[in-house]
Amino acid sequence: MDVGTHALASLALTRGLLPRAPLPVWGVVLVAGTVADVDALSAVAGPSTYLSWHHTYTHSIVASLAAGAILGIAYRLLSRKSSPAALARGTFFGTIALAGFLHLAMDACQSGGITPLWPFSGYRLSADWVAGVDPWIITMLIAAILLPELARLVSDEIGARSKGPRGRVGAVAGFILVILYVGARADLHANVLATIEARSYRDESPRRAAAYPESVSLFTWHAIVETDRTLHELTVDAAPGASFDPDNGTTLFKPESSPILEHAQNAEVARKFLRISSFPKASVGKTPDGYEVQIRDLRYTFSGEIRHEVVALVHTDATGKVLEDELLWARDLLHR
Repeated sequence: MDVGTHALASLALTRGLLPRAPLPVWGVVLVAGTVADVDALSAVAGPSTYLSWHHTYTHSIVASLAAGAILGIAYRLLSRKSSPAALARGTFFGTIALAGFLHLAMDACQSGGITPLWPFSGYRLSADWVAGVDPWIITMLIAAILLPELARLVSDEIGARSKGPRGRVGAVAGFILVILYVGARADLHANVLATIEARSYRDESPRRAAAYPESVSLFTWHAIVETDRTLHELTVDAAPGASFDPDNGTTLFKPESSPILEHAQNAEVARKFLRISSFPKASVGKTPDGYEVQIRDLRYTFSGEIRHEVVALVHTDATGKVLEDELLWARDLLHR
């Protein structure tokens, strides 16, 4: 999820659990719920650093707990007023921890993948249920925060002041709606996968398949199906009664196996890239000194991460010996 969505989720969480907390406490929970996205700054250092850091180390349970503990303890030590002291300590620290876990859960529902078990495991978890920027989730969270304020203004105008925690019901209702929405997305995702995996493509059975959601449309999904010789890019309509034509898409043929391709894939940057790629697609081109091998991940296009798409580029001589290998932003290839 984008940092704005995480910020809204953290504010709604605070409103639901700590509605009477002072503003500085809201700020602590807000930071706890967004601090994991500091790894996006790794893009400044280049694609190689970005590939290593983005959605990895800071997007783990251990890092989330550590960040929450540091924020909570620092606030208690630096605050001279009775803000957290007036709150139940368990609720205060629990809300901070929950904000961090909520961040991980929301990002795990996307396609980019996170490493929740780092440093014990580098396994990437990605459910592919929701888009990186989902306007429906944003709308529900904004409504959960603002509608109770509007209701309070109306009640104040008519002189009927509420004695309950302000906004708690709205925040809880907002999260329930978000959970139901994500559940619907998950169910549609499962149906789309079942549909595309049940078909054959150019007389070949699928080896792997994935489906990525459209950010606005609930029923439009973009799919990738891999067979032994090809990769198929498809658009699937998940609406009730919609038909699916496996031939109505783009077919990309895999390059033939060769010593050139084998050497390129064993290059250091290629191995690093392939470890986290979902659907790598290689292309081999002739150069004056030998060959150029580009390796892309088709997931970037369908998941909406084009701005930070990384490409592995390997140059070899005529025999396949690696002369140069590097990771580049896909946008920079246009200027080479």
